Amino acid sequence: MRCPFCRNSDSRVVDSREVDDGQVIRRRRSCSQCSRRFTTVEEAILAVVKRSGVTEPFSRDKVVRGVQRACQGRPVNEDQLQQLAQKVEDTIRASGSAEVPSHEVGLAILGPLRELDGVAYLRFASVYRSFSSVEDFEKEIADLRAAMADQAAQQDEQ
Repeated sequence: MRCPFCRNSDSRVVDSREVDDGQVIRRRRSCSQCSRRFTTVEEAILAVVKRSGVTEPFSRDKVVRGVQRACQGRPVNEDQLQQLAQKVEDTIRASGSAEVPSHEVGLAILGPLRELDGVAYLRFASVYRSFSSVEDFEKEIADLRAAMADQAAQQDEQ
């Protein structure tokens, strides 16, 4: 890391700490040439391991694009999609792992999407879970109805 004062490329880390629930790492450094101290801020990189074994950085935009297809023609706006993508990222970061399988990203999408729009959820789930029959849809619809009934019962109790 280059010193911002003397441009020397040799510095050592004096202190390191995580901020924002581990999403950002702040490092206090000391320059070996001028002895001045400076702080660097690095965003923790979250990687997704695809089925093929290829690793790529997590992208909220990619989550939004994937969910947008399921939401076509549905009353879901861009802000709601951005919030969903943020929830997905928060869920994945909360796992504490620097690398997560793409399967876990899909699972993290299903919960918030189910709350956002049932039809979009069914569309996404049918592709994600590779529905192969009408029975798969029927089972998922029954599960969705049961979850909605539970949610309504909880709201009535409050």
